[in-house]
Amino acid sequence: THSERQVMCGRGYNYRTSICLSIVLTLLPLLFSAPQLWNFRGLLGWKWVGLQPMQTSSVFLTAKPFSAPVRVRSLYSPSTAKDPGSMSAAAPKWAQKTITLPPQRRGCHLITPKIMKEIAQDLSEFQCGLAHLFLQHTSASLTINENYDSDVRDDTETFLNRIVPEGRSAPWKHTIEGPDDMPAHIKSSMFGCTLTVPITNGQLNMGTWQGIWLCEHRDNATPRNVVVTLNGI
Repeated sequence: THSERQVMCGRGYNYRTSICLSIVLTLLPLLFSAPQLWNFRGLLGWKWVGLQPMQTSSVFLTAKPFSAPVRVRSLYSPSTAKDPGSMSAAAPKWAQKTITLPPQRRGCHLITPKIMKEIAQDLSEFQCGLAHLFLQHTSASLTINENYDSDVRDDTETFLNRIVPEGRSAPWKHTIEGPDDMPAHIKSSMFGCTLTVPITNGQLNMGTWQGIWLCEHRDNATPRNVVVTLNGI
């Protein structure tokens, strides 16, 4: 009868619905968990991109089919991101001071103790960074070399005087302030007027036998200014 056919059709409909629902529930977890099936989802015009900054993750849906998943690593750790105070504590800081050194006789002089005496308090506030030293003169220079045997400084001065001659036989034109005028400028350019030293745990991180030298290249020396700039955390 008509009513019997309706009952049988209803039973068939429910049976087919149950089978389809079972198949969908079986395949659905695979589609969203199996990496090898990600390109299948690309056929639909979508791709899952997982962003994993350190230990946290989030998911974005983008329309880039046939692409492999992309992972992006954060530059900040979760602890830093959750604690704004830690970021401000690690923010770079600066300090600067001009040190005036008294006149020195011509030659090379170890000035590490004098520099440290002037910057020790500021230096102690830095755990990691750089110390930049700038000499504000053109007839003297800065360098880093032997800090123990003074003969090294004497030998260095002897070497400089031999390779940069002075006097009437020298070919220099710039002698307004005496025969040592132009040689002093040349020697200054040879060694330079700047130094950069790493800072570690509040100290200048130099080698055991390294020291900061001021090389005075004039016979009649004047006070010398050194600008020290500290930068770090």
